[in-house]
Amino acid sequence: MAGVHISTTINGDMVEFACPQDETLLNSLRDRVGLTGVKEGCGTGDCGACSVTLDGRLVCSCLVLSAEVNGRNITTVEGMSEEGKLHPLQEKFIEHAALQCGICTPGFLVAAKVLLEDNPKPSEEEIRYALAGNLCRCTGYDKIVRAVQAAGKEMRKKRR
Repeated sequence: MAGVHISTTINGDMVEFACPQDETLLNSLRDRVGLTGVKEGCGTGDCGACSVTLDGRLVCSCLVLSAEVNGRNITTVEGMSEEGKLHPLQEKFIEHAALQCGICTPGFLVAAKVLLEDNPKPSEEEIRYALAGNLCRCTGYDKIVRAVQAAGKEMRKKRR
């Protein structure tokens, strides 16, 4: 099987790696780049655990081939914190106990960040709709929704 050389931006850094042409972005991020925050939950795009942004758009990395990301911009959960400081979403997920086993958490965080960047004051319904592609087997979704609401409020304060 022929391989491909990938040159892309991941979390603001230029990254190069080689992989088989049929390798998913999920596997490349974990196995070649060492970004293990992205998780495999289902491998079929149904659970959201592998969510990343690709050129600012939320995608399931298990459904994207690495060969498709050459020259593009990827952000993973590892790219959310800045200068060693947790993103408000990460802080609020901890504060509101919106995580348990942690498999789904990175995907929820990435999806919630996309939501809050687009809509800084979403309603509960809008939050639930935006996160509908992410599944959690451990927590009730109420804690996750409250964490997103609290993070949105904090992020709005910082923008003023």
